[in-house]
Amino acid sequence: MLRIAVPNKGSLSGPAADMLHEAGYQQRRESKELRIVDPENQVEFFYLRPRDIAIYVASGRLDMGITGRDLLIDSGADAEEILPLGFARSTFRFAAKPNTANGIQDLKGKTVATSYEGIVAGHLADSGIDASVVHLDGAVETAIELGVAEVIADVVETGTSLRNAGLEVFGEPIMKSEAVVIRRSGADTEEPKVQQFLRRLQGVLVARTYVMMDYDCRVEQLEKAVALTPGLESPTVSPLHNEGWVAVRAMVPAKEAQRIMDDLYAIGARAILTTAIHACRL
Repeated sequence: MLRIAVPNKGSLSGPAADMLHEAGYQQRRESKELRIVDPENQVEFFYLRPRDIAIYVASGRLDMGITGRDLLIDSGADAEEILPLGFARSTFRFAAKPNTANGIQDLKGKTVATSYEGIVAGHLADSGIDASVVHLDGAVETAIELGVAEVIADVVETGTSLRNAGLEVFGEPIMKSEAVVIRRSGADTEEPKVQQFLRRLQGVLVARTYVMMDYDCRVEQLEKAVALTPGLESPTVSPLHNEGWVAVRAMVPAKEAQRIMDDLYAIGARAILTTAIHACRL
C-alpha cells in the first residue's frame, strides 16, 4: 500500500485534495482527520504540515508527498521532485525600500530577512554574494521598518503587501514554485504502484488542459481542418451518411478552443461542439 503525504492546510491543501479526488482517490471529510485509508486504491494518505512533508518523504517512512517546490528546496531534505502539478504557482523575489538595490550584487554585506532561509542562503552562495540571512516565521514585510534587515526575500503574487509596506521587488526572481509530487532521492520511480499514481495525476492535468472537439466538414476542407485540430496523435475522421462530408474528433487546448471554433467555421465546418474531459490516459 502506498503511503502518501498531503498538505493539511494552507494554499496547497484544497487544490491537492481536489486533484486527488479527480484522480479517483478518497479524501478526508473533516479537516481534523490526519490519516485515511483508501483500500480500493491501496493508498494511505497522511495529512501533514506542508513544511514537514519533504522531511517525512526523505526519511523513507512515506513513499511520496505533495508539497511546494519552494518548501522542498528550503527543507534541504534528501527528496526530489518527480511531477509538477500546475497549481499554487508563486514567484520568490527580493524586495527593499525603493532605490536602495537594483540586483543581487547590491546585497553584499547586507542582511536579508526571510521565512525561507535554505532557499535564500543557497541562492546567495551560488551567486557568490556574502550576505547575512535572518530567519523569520510569518510575514517579513515589517523586518526592514523595524531595522531587522535591509532586504527581505519572500513569495510574491500580486505585490500588494509589499507596496503597502513601502517596498518594491528588484533583481531577477530567486525561483518559481508550484505544487509538486516528491519522492525520496534515488528511490525507484518505475514501481508499478508509483507509476499508476503518477499516471492518474497526469491524466487530471491533461483533462484540465484540453477539451474534446467534434465537428463536421466537407472532404475537400479536411486537410485545412486537421491542420487546425491535429490532436495529440491524430484526429479521428469518420465518413458521414451525406456523401462528401466527414465527422472529425480531436483534443484541443481548452484556452484556444474558441479561436479554433471560429477558424473551423470560417473554412466551412459545422456542428462544432466541445465537451469537457474528466479523465484520460495518454
